[in-house]
Amino acid sequence: MTHTTTIPGFDHQRIRVDEGVELHVAVGGSGSPIVLLHGFPQTHLMWRHVAADLAADHTVICPDLRGYGASDKPLEDGPHTYAKRTMAGDIVKLARALGHERFALAGHDRGALVAFRAGLDHPDAVTHLACLDVLPTLDMWEALHGTSASVGFHLYLMAQPPGLPEAMIEASADTFFAHFLDLWAKDPDAVPQDVRKAYLDACRGAVPSIVADYRASAGIDVEHDKADRANGNRLAMPVSVLQQDWGAALGYEAAALWGAWAGDLDHSTVSCGHFMAEEAPRDIAKALRNLMDR
Repeated sequence: MTHTTTIPGFDHQRIRVDEGVELHVAVGGSGSPIVLLHGFPQTHLMWRHVAADLAADHTVICPDLRGYGASDKPLEDGPHTYAKRTMAGDIVKLARALGHERFALAGHDRGALVAFRAGLDHPDAVTHLACLDVLPTLDMWEALHGTSASVGFHLYLMAQPPGLPEAMIEASADTFFAHFLDLWAKDPDAVPQDVRKAYLDACRGAVPSIVADYRASAGIDVEHDKADRANGNRLAMPVSVLQQDWGAALGYEAAALWGAWAGDLDHSTVSCGHFMAEEAPRDIAKALRNLMDR
């Protein structure tokens, strides 16, 4: 079967969101807007099935995050360059440039962390929030402990100071990134070879910025979450969280952790692998429509 490495019917643009930073974005459909943010080790292409579905009655906006895909990859000149606060600001500016002051927002994996931060920092812009298969950064670090934390070895590797992680990953980039595509998918056919190649090509050219994104999550992102927790800052909009059932393995109650951040929460577990927008796109599209109806 031949697959496409673009989203059929979507237009591609580059939009400036910061000094020296333009995001590549695919836009399609019409109706109330929803922004879809990809995860690691992927690009906006991970939303291809869900985006095409939602475009029947929504304006669907699928950017590559800063540092990923075809978007710009600024050099890390301090902790703020790839802070989720900065990346969330990118998304709000992107939506505004496309004419949308308010929009629904869904993110997977790394994109869910950006979406979470956008929901906290920009409650007047984000009308509905969906986070797929992730915990908030602060909760994630608190949940990882002992030998069970080995599942997150890459988090610790990329948290190291600049130099070592970049050199190690660049020395075997395809092997490194393919490891996660293979390990985290229950249905390997959900990521066909041409899409897999597109992901690996994109990641191979973005090692320093991907590492910087993860490094921020071991530093400044934790500080921002701690400040919000201390101040009682919570998500004000309807929130849907879909996750694999990792809680039993890692010893935490995901719904309770998310409930501390969101008063209007719908939390559910799914039986597919990590790449749920590709493995169960109809279920994800339905969940997002249900969220936007709340």
